[in-house]
Amino acid sequence: MDKEGPAQRAWQQFWIPFGPYGFVLPALLLMGIATFWPMLQALYLSLTRYDLLSTPTWIGLENYRRLLWDPLFWKALGNTLLYVALVVPPLVWLPLGLAILVNRPWPGIGLFRLLYYLPVVFSVVVAGLAWRWLYAENGLLNHILSLVLGHAVRIPWLTDPRWALFSVSLVTIWKGLGYYMVIYLAGLQGIPTHLYEAAALDGANRWQQHRWITLPLMRPYQVLVLILSTIAAMKVFEEVYLLTRGGPVYSTLTLVYYLYERGIRDLEMGYASAMGLVLFGVVLLLSLGAVRLYSSREEGL
Repeated sequence: MDKEGPAQRAWQQFWIPFGPYGFVLPALLLMGIATFWPMLQALYLSLTRYDLLSTPTWIGLENYRRLLWDPLFWKALGNTLLYVALVVPPLVWLPLGLAILVNRPWPGIGLFRLLYYLPVVFSVVVAGLAWRWLYAENGLLNHILSLVLGHAVRIPWLTDPRWALFSVSLVTIWKGLGYYMVIYLAGLQGIPTHLYEAAALDGANRWQQHRWITLPLMRPYQVLVLILSTIAAMKVFEEVYLLTRGGPVYSTLTLVYYLYERGIRDLEMGYASAMGLVLFGVVLLLSLGAVRLYSSREEGL
């Protein structure tokens, strides 16, 4: 019979509490290299003056003080929050309605699912170029409106500051519907059918079944979509770049596009890094707010 020596017992005492962490250590190292190291670099660069060509010069909090007095930064932040308000509510509720519709066993329902998902597979470049053509003053969208209203319509979708941000947000909503619909569809197909059957036996109509069964059980998916769509909206860049380049009159200037202009065009990497960290803070606060809102509603049930 083998007897454990002192060294073996010491190793076991070490391994039992710390051993499981060894299995996740490789993943943590990869995450640290891919995520946390760039964040630390961005934090360092935000405290320097750096133009990609020379050595960074330490300037402390000067970039953050500059942000406070930069009217274009506040304009970009306001536009970004307005863009989030325009985009996120439709992307939380419209895909849920679509998912409920395409979750029915209707003939040809697979084709409808494909049609709704199709915009997701288009690249943003293709979608942006297509929508620029649609939004032209003599484009298809104004032509259809002219036919419907019975008189000539020339809405300046992308050249009027009152319309531009709304037009960009419409492209994002169109492109995101199918993606979030698939998330909701996966959730709907996980709801046991006997719940609906029991509700039908109790006399609940279709609306009451969705009101008291579907919506409560889909709440975790709604929170997921809320967080994902909020983060995506805060980081909007491609649509703005392709459709308006931040104009007209800065009406579509968003934080990420302004960060791109300062960092890549003007080579102010330190200032752009400070802006990126502020953006990270805003996204973190909005995400925590969404989780907090969900938790408070769960406690209220």
